[in-house]
This record gives sequence, C-alpha cells and structure tokens, in this order.
Amino acid sequence: MDKKKPLKRPRMDNLPIGARGPIANGPLHTRPLVALLDGRDCSIEMPILKDVATVAFCDAQSTQEIHEKVLNEAVGALMWHTITLAKEDLEKFKALRIIVRIGSGVDNVDIKAAGELGIAVCNVPGYGVEEVADATLCLILSLYRRTYWLANLVKEGKKFQGPEQVREAAQGCARIRGDTLGIVGLGRIGTAVALRAKVFGFNVTFYDPYLPDGIERSYGLSRVYTLQDLLFQSDCVTLHCTLNEHNHHLINEYTIKQMRPGAFLVNTARGGLVDENALASALKDGRIRAAALDVHENEPFNALSGPLKDAPNLMCTPHAAWYSDASSTELREMAASEIRRAIVGRIPESLRNCVNKGYFGSSGFGETINGATCYNYNPMSVAHSTTIEPLSTPPAIPISHSTPHSTLQDTSNRLTPKPESSEVH
Repeated sequence: MDKKKPLKRPRMDNLPIGARGPIANGPLHTRPLVALLDGRDCSIEMPILKDVATVAFCDAQSTQEIHEKVLNEAVGALMWHTITLAKEDLEKFKALRIIVRIGSGVDNVDIKAAGELGIAVCNVPGYGVEEVADATLCLILSLYRRTYWLANLVKEGKKFQGPEQVREAAQGCARIRGDTLGIVGLGRIGTAVALRAKVFGFNVTFYDPYLPDGIERSYGLSRVYTLQDLLFQSDCVTLHCTLNEHNHHLINEYTIKQMRPGAFLVNTARGGLVDENALASALKDGRIRAAALDVHENEPFNALSGPLKDAPNLMCTPHAAWYSDASSTELREMAASEIRRAIVGRIPESLRNCVNKGYFGSSGFGETINGATCYNYNPMSVAHSTTIEPLSTPPAIPISHSTPHSTLQDTSNRLTPKPESSEVH
C-alpha cells in the first residue's frame, strides 16, 4: 500500500485568515469558506457561490486528509459518497454550520451527532429520478430477457445456428405481462418505476409503511402492509428505500426464503440493503433466478473477490443508475444552491432539504451562519443555473493534491429521513 503523501499547504491568498468565530460575508468583507470534501471539480458550484463564498476542494477520503485550514474555518461543506463523517469526524470541524450531501442518501453522515453539534445536514432528494427509474427498468428487462448474457455470448463469438442453441442460451427468459413487480419504498423513484412498469404489463404492488392509505388508488397500484406479503406475491422485487439501522440487510437468508422460488431481485438503492453472502447462496442454488445490482456493500465493487465472486446469473453495474449529463449538472447545482441559501439566509428556515431540522428547535439558529444580519447579496441579479457560462470564474482552490477516490461505505444512523430512493453514490 502506498505511503500517505504529506499534505502541502497550498497558496490560498484569498481565503479568510483567522480562527473560528463570526466570519462576515458580503461584498465588503472576507467571504466564508466552503469546501468540497471528497472531490476536486468545482466548475458547476463556482458560478453559484463565487459572489458569496470562497470555494475550495480537498479531494479527501477521510478527515485525516483534510487540511487544517478547512477544519478550522470552513462554514459549509459539500460531499459526495466517498467520505464518511462520524461523530468524531464532525467534532474536528471548528466552524462548520452546514453539510450538503451531493445526493439523496445521508447514510455516510451521522446526522444525529451533526444536529447536536449545531450543524445542519441537507441532501438533494429530487435529482436523477428519471435516470434511476429508467436504469431500474433496464435491469429488470435484462433479467427477464437475459439480454446481458446473450449479448456477451455473441461478443465471445458463439454462433446460434438453430432454435435449440437459442433455447439453451436463453434458458430462464420469462414473459413480463402478468408477472408481479414488488416495489419496496414508493418514494419519488419507486413511483417512477411503478408507472413505467405498468406500461410493460407488470402487475405492480408495493410496500411502504410511511405512506398514508389511499395513495395506491391514486396510481392504480396494489398495496401490501408487510414485507413478507410483498416477497411472497412478487415475481420480481426491486428496492427503492434509504439505508438505516432498521433495514440493514433487509434482504437476507430469512427474507429470501419468503420470496417466490425463481424470483428476480434488483437493487439500485443502497448496497447495505442486501446481504451479499445470502444472495450468493440463493443464486447458486436457484432460489433466486437472477439478480441485478447497481449498488454494493463495499464500493468500488470488485467482481474478482468477495461473496459474489462466483455467483451465477448476476449482473452488476458501478453505482451509475443516477447518472446522466443532465442529472449530474442538476444535482451539483441543487447542492450548491442549498449552501448559498445557508450563507445568505437563515438556518434552518432558508434550507429546503434539511434532514435534521428538529435539532434546531422552533426558531433554529435564527441567524446566518456568520451570526450576521440576514441579507441576500447578488450584485449580478442573475439566477444561477447551467445557462451561466463560468468563463471568467477563478479555479477552485485545492486543499490537497492526492488522486481522486470513489469509494462508498454504507453506515447506519439513528435519525433518518423518510425512506427514499438511492443516490450517489
């Protein structure tokens, strides 16, 4: 394993100097510091934040790789799924007031500890709904029609000279119409999957204990009130809920035995929802006919090791269901805009997607992250979006020069938002 490179202090002439405490913002003052913790591309965020904050990046996998200046002075943090912030990590930040997870899942942040420390945690739940729903249907269709395996056979040079060879290679292909698709979690993405699945002829049922009665009638779906009923009735099960301490390994040896023999399983939500050892055994003995996973317990996923190494009838993708060029841009814009609202507004009142708002009481902090009078400074009077070309935008300031990483560790937290579909990864 390579030795950890020492962190050099980069040139940061325009960063605010000094210890924690009120950091004034506005055109006549030093701008507060906002840091992208686990990435180095700030080209989308800069046009949205450049008039109210100084943006830096850390490109870190852990808080041990984050520069002391960020730990001491950053009032805002943006993060993907690469880094995990436990209580002991959060306590290292001396001035932090808001964390925005660039994605919908917040299982890599201890939101309870953050709330107790006075740090607002936000997510971006509205991005990539169409992309994840479309990707989920692609995986489901590939399982039913065995498209992935048949394409690989052709790529490997196999020639199909008659119906017997096709029958042998396509063994396990199933007809969709009339089968039951079971959805765990009818949030934004779960709903989008349900509506798409109906077009293909699926009978759609769902399990979501958080939704009020009657929602199933709005969408023309069937509803069950226990996971056991959903697993028993479904020919294909697809997961669309967040990961928390209550549903870790939701699909395990016991629940797999409750599934219909020969059912399909799809997971585009969170890797920790599925016990991979139990899934591998079920695939090997045919209890589950085939499975498709876009997320895994340990990421990046290594197909050459781990419990799923030799599992048959398994299709894996690299936590990419959320991605399209458009969704990636929208995601980052929405995350940066939440940081902006915290700087020029009031916490938590100005925030749209604060998942630990309850820790701030009825009045919240009642002030900006600077402790200053609330104002909205936008000298350009221009709405920020992708239509703004960052031609004159200064580059983001690096606060580390290590190579980019992309790993995900699913962790559970005691306080979780309403179950919703996955994110970035």
